[in-house]
Amino acid sequence: MGCLIGDEFILSGRDRLSGLPGSFNIVRCTNCGLMRTNPRPSLDTIQLYYPENYGPYLSTKIDVNRKPVTADSFLKRIGKVVFQFNTGRIPKIRPGRMLEIGCASGSYLAYMADRGWDVTGIELSDTATRHARKLGFSVYSGLLSNAPEPTVPYDLIVGWMVFEHLHHPVKTLLRLRRWLNKEGTLVISLPNAGSAEMMFFKQNCYGLQLPVHLFHYTPATLQMVLNRSGWQIIKIHHQRILSNLFKSLGNQVADLKGHPTLARRLTEFPDRGWKRHYLLYPLGYLLGLMGQTGRMTVWAKKK
Repeated sequence: MGCLIGDEFILSGRDRLSGLPGSFNIVRCTNCGLMRTNPRPSLDTIQLYYPENYGPYLSTKIDVNRKPVTADSFLKRIGKVVFQFNTGRIPKIRPGRMLEIGCASGSYLAYMADRGWDVTGIELSDTATRHARKLGFSVYSGLLSNAPEPTVPYDLIVGWMVFEHLHHPVKTLLRLRRWLNKEGTLVISLPNAGSAEMMFFKQNCYGLQLPVHLFHYTPATLQMVLNRSGWQIIKIHHQRILSNLFKSLGNQVADLKGHPTLARRLTEFPDRGWKRHYLLYPLGYLLGLMGQTGRMTVWAKKK
């Protein structure tokens, strides 16, 4: 998606995840309000910003010799993934065929397969794909735009923190629309660029994740893109967790210099001390009601 009228400069930032060189701007279209990263990696170069130790690849690994995953054991073993992405908030849907976009190493595929779903995945990383395949799942390795058309429509398509990574969101949504059956559901989660966290931390906001996050959506611009692609939003859920907030604060402290230990502890807290997030749930719940948490989950149906 490009702007036909003009762009308004918002901020400039760098790659904080991998530490690769370069400065990247975020601009906002003066016509539609959609924000995007500029310059942004091309389809050929973007894989440089997804190293083997990229967080989602590691956090979604599970034992190949796993036992069937119950709700309790899943929360104990990889509960931070569920808690982080609010995957348990998908509406009750009778098991059928499910596609996960950006399935990483396959933990969510395993979770849904153990609940009776026939699961399939698409993943950019060859390494993560191989791990997911070792679990017995059918996963296409490569760009979503190159993935083969399904022979049978899906009943559910999900994408956890992946939509903001896509170069061509409208084309992708039009394609996914063809892949879903008439009564199917699309569920995606993504950062909320209209949140208080974004406005306060600016270039230090963890949800920016430059340059791999190519577009930066607010609820309004996400609705615009979905509507343009033939989708109708059923619900927007503002997630109740504050993990992004701690990581953003860690980025802020790191830029102050002289406090590396504090910065590291703040950044690592959501991953190492995730159970303590429950203590902050009342604050997260309040901010969620106000639409001001850093992440949102959206349910959509075909128009």
